[in-house]
Formats: sequence, C-alpha cells, structure tokens
Amino acid sequence: MNKLYKALIFDRQVSLSVLETTKLVNDAIAIHNLKEDSAKTLGSLLTAAAFMSGCLKSDRGAVSLTVKSNGDAGAVSVSGDKDLHIRGYIDGACNGRLNGGYLTVVKEDGFFRPFVGASELVGNNVSENLMQYFHMSEQIETAVAIDAEIVGGKCVAAGGVVMQLMPGCTQENMDAAEEAMQSFVNVAEVLKQYGADGIMRRFFSRADTVYEYFPEYKCNCSREKIEKVLISLGKKELYEIIKEQGKVSAHCDYCNKDYYFTREDIDKLLC
Repeated sequence: MNKLYKALIFDRQVSLSVLETTKLVNDAIAIHNLKEDSAKTLGSLLTAAAFMSGCLKSDRGAVSLTVKSNGDAGAVSVSGDKDLHIRGYIDGACNGRLNGGYLTVVKEDGFFRPFVGASELVGNNVSENLMQYFHMSEQIETAVAIDAEIVGGKCVAAGGVVMQLMPGCTQENMDAAEEAMQSFVNVAEVLKQYGADGIMRRFFSRADTVYEYFPEYKCNCSREKIEKVLISLGKKELYEIIKEQGKVSAHCDYCNKDYYFTREDIDKLLC
C-alpha cells in the first residue's frame, strides 16, 4: 500500500515527510511498459509529486513537475492533486536520463494565478534536482532522499524521506535534521527493510502532529473531458478529421489510454 506520513520533528521546527510508493511505481510500470532506467526516473518523480501534493492546502489544489532535457533527450511530466491522485509519463526518447535542461513546477490553488518555479537540472539524480529547485525557486532549505529500485522489470522499493526547515529553526535543530538524513543515503534499502511504517517507528517515534495519507496512481481523464476538448476544435475541423481518417482519435499520455469517436459519435456530440 502506498503511504505518506507528514509530521513535525525537532521541537516542531522541521517538517518531515516519509513516503512509500512502491505500488504506485509498479502501477506506472504496468501502464507504460517501462524499461528499468525509465521506471526509476519516472518512479522517483512520481514520488516527488506525491510529496508535493501532500503539501497542497486547497481542496482544488494541483501540482505538476515537468523535466525537459536538452536537445532530443526527451521529457518527463508528473502531476498530482489534493486527493493525492498521482499520474505521469516519460518520453521514450528520454531513456530515463535527465541530460541537462530544466525542472519546472506549477502549483495551482484552484482560485488564483498559479505559482510557476523552475531550476536548472544539476544531474540525473531526482533528489538533487528537487533540493536545487526548492533552494532556487522557493527559498526553502530542503533535504531530499527519494529513490525507486527496479529489479527484473518490477519496483521492489520506492519512496523517500523529505525534511524542510521551518522559519526560525535553530542551528541545533538544523544540525539534528542533517544528522538524521544520513540514515537515508540509501533510502531504497531502508524502505525495503522497514517500510514507511517502520521508518516512523524506528527513526521518528517522537514526531509531533503525525498525519497519514494514501497516494495512488490515478488519471483524471475521461471520455466526457475528451468530448469537451473535441467540441472546442469546432465542427469543420472534426468532420475534416472524420473524412481523412474515418474517426477521431485522442490519446492520454498519463494513463496510456486511447479514445475513439465515430462519425455518429461526433454527430451526437455536435447536435
């Protein structure tokens, strides 16, 4: 089962998130038929999206993370909402490598103009890139240990530990947080041994204000949403597609699902 624990530690001066996302990553592997490197990269970014979705305040909130590598290296896109419905896809050209480029994060509260932040990629490690993003774009000192271990085409462990310093955090508690993060240098191994439940018991038994959430891989597309998009194309364009292709097709990258509309479907849609 996927889990996200959120809590306060070290005199309530450090925010803690502990994630176990093994099932979520395996769902993504099955949906997208991913190879090992791609599964590791997408799985780690899906875990990052689960963490950031858990930080959303509004019920209408949503967050998306997009990595666009330099040249023809491809792209990765993941997103999530307040209900921790997480989804994503990886461009086949990427081959699981984040070869330069930028990480862009869009946070929506559902009411006002969304926040958009970006940072240059510092390597192929998702944890390092996420720390760079928080430091450069949100000015929040953040320690991140996120990973996904793939063996034989299956995720055997995925998740992570994230700590963020609260305003007014003392040097003593900064040092305590840094020391605690040393236990998660190989976070996938720790997750295999303890799981999220065990990590909370073993390492953070004195945590305050603990909340438990359950992320899942779930796309928000539907035939009804696709129909609204088709209507926006206009009658002329839709019938031209029907004439050329015999049907109108739409593909969702996030759940790898195809939608098909016959002429009769379009007739009903436009009547």
